[in-house]
Amino acid sequence: MDENQIFRKVQECLAGALGLSAEEIRPESSLVRDLGAESIDFIDILFRLEKTFDLKIPSGELFPGNVLNQEGLVSGGRVTPEGLKVLREKIPFLDFTQFEKEPLAANLPALFTVGMIADYLRERVSRNISSSS
Repeated sequence: MDENQIFRKVQECLAGALGLSAEEIRPESSLVRDLGAESIDFIDILFRLEKTFDLKIPSGELFPGNVLNQEGLVSGGRVTPEGLKVLREKIPFLDFTQFEKEPLAANLPALFTVGMIADYLRERVSRNISSSS
C-alpha cells in the first residue's frame, strides 16, 4: 500500500467518523481545530482505522491523552519537560516544535493532524508487511 492509498483510506475513515466530505480533509488539517473532532470522535476514528487497515492500535499509541494523567508530566496545566520527553517517545511522528514554546496540556489534541495519522499508519503497515514476510 503506497502513501496515497494510505492517505485516501485515512480520509475515508475521518469523513465517516466526522460527517465530512473527503475533500475537506487535508494532511495539515488538525482533527480538533479544523475538522471539529471531539474526544468521543477519537474512539470512532480508532475503530474505523483498525477495521480499514486490519490492525490493532494499542491504547494510547496514536492518541496518548492518558499520558497527561500521569503524575509529574503536567504541572499547572503545562506539560513538564519530562512530559514532553514521554510524549516524544510515545508519538515520535508528531511535530512538537510549536507546542514546546507554549506547552499547555489543553492544546495537545490540536496537534493531532491527518498527516500524523497517515505517517503513523504508513509505519505500522510497513512494519506489518515486513514482519509477515
